[in-house]
Amino acid sequence: MNIQLSEHFSYQKLIRFTIPTIVMMIFTSIYGVVDGIFVSNCVGSEAFAAVNLIMPALMILGSVGFMFGTGGSALVSKTIGEGKKEEANRYFSMLIYLLMLISVVFTVVGILVIKPVSGLLGADESMMEDCVTYGTTLLFFILPFSLQNAFQSFLIVAEKPTFGLVITVIMGIGNMLLDFLLIYVFKMGVFGAALATGISQTIGAIVPFIYFMRKNTSLLHLTKTKWEGAVIWKTCVNGSSEMLTNLSMSLVNVLFNMQLMKYAGANGVVAYGIIMYVGFIFSGTYLGYSIGTAPIIGYHYGAKNIEELKNLLKKSLKLIIFTSLVMTGLAEILSSILASIFVSYDVGLLEMTTRAIRLFALSYLISGINIFSSSFFTALNDGVVSAIISFLRTLVFQILMIFALPLIWKLDGIWVSVLFAELLALIVSISFLIGKRKKYHYT
Repeated sequence: MNIQLSEHFSYQKLIRFTIPTIVMMIFTSIYGVVDGIFVSNCVGSEAFAAVNLIMPALMILGSVGFMFGTGGSALVSKTIGEGKKEEANRYFSMLIYLLMLISVVFTVVGILVIKPVSGLLGADESMMEDCVTYGTTLLFFILPFSLQNAFQSFLIVAEKPTFGLVITVIMGIGNMLLDFLLIYVFKMGVFGAALATGISQTIGAIVPFIYFMRKNTSLLHLTKTKWEGAVIWKTCVNGSSEMLTNLSMSLVNVLFNMQLMKYAGANGVVAYGIIMYVGFIFSGTYLGYSIGTAPIIGYHYGAKNIEELKNLLKKSLKLIIFTSLVMTGLAEILSSILASIFVSYDVGLLEMTTRAIRLFALSYLISGINIFSSSFFTALNDGVVSAIISFLRTLVFQILMIFALPLIWKLDGIWVSVLFAELLALIVSISFLIGKRKKYHYT
């Protein structure tokens, strides 16, 4: 039986409703990890480093899908909570069509600048060809990449999180099979890795698009729409924190790579790439829960159900704190195993990566609360507060720590920089949760 946004949420219902989204985010991370395993083990560490150098630039272009998805779903769920279902569907349709247009423009521009951008990111002659090949191939799939990112959030608003999970599982299995065929069997290198990812993303875009185009039993469907500048602005403000997070992560990844080249060379870039793949799995739990609860919070905010807002915040914080303890413990215990999956062929690199994972994993103790806090204010349609938390957490504090801490602890300072950035962000998150409690009446 489907759980509706309008219901009262116990711990059991919260977990049941968000589990599909959590699993979806983790599964998305896992098949990203499989990409990395095949490239690292079958193509080589230089190709793996090249992929990780160019990936931040590609994520910047795809981040508009996250913005439209999170910002738009907050506005649409609030509008549904106000009882304006036709208006909500009009907003939803306009945002999807606009996202498609923007993505096409990004593809054209990206292809024109991919080579000079690769050089700016630090690609030398040995990496340049792989960077351009991988980047150009994925640029042809920016449209489906952006759409599947947006649909992840809108399927939750439509009360179809399990459908979203099924699509993600199909994408993941398809991507892993294609990785095996294109990289291992047909020896297509980084082109095969990019093609496998792009084809799987296309599946994740086409299936929900067809679902929403046809008559369906959900709260959402694509319909005739019109240009509404105020709605676009509100969506961009609401989703700015998520877009800032992705933009900041991409920029910070570039700075990480620059610092690592200085302190550890190409091996440092490889180790960091592994941390990112592993980190996506652990942080995917927090992201999945935050994305899964945002439409519920938005609905009850729109319906002015203050008691349920209090209930959702209280239970969510308790669940996240418990989960953070489990996630951090698992990361510490499994660090050597996770590192060996990627670089068992190099003892020195294996030791560096294992230590890096153990130090970096300490940030999981705190990051869950910060991720949820930013998402919570997005759901309340307070995009400014959400963006401030995200901007400070993922950009300002991390940049400060990336350059300051290596002066004290050298390479280890880079690995713990995220932990210290999360600690500073936690102060900001708690300050806003306390400071805004009277405005939104959630405590």
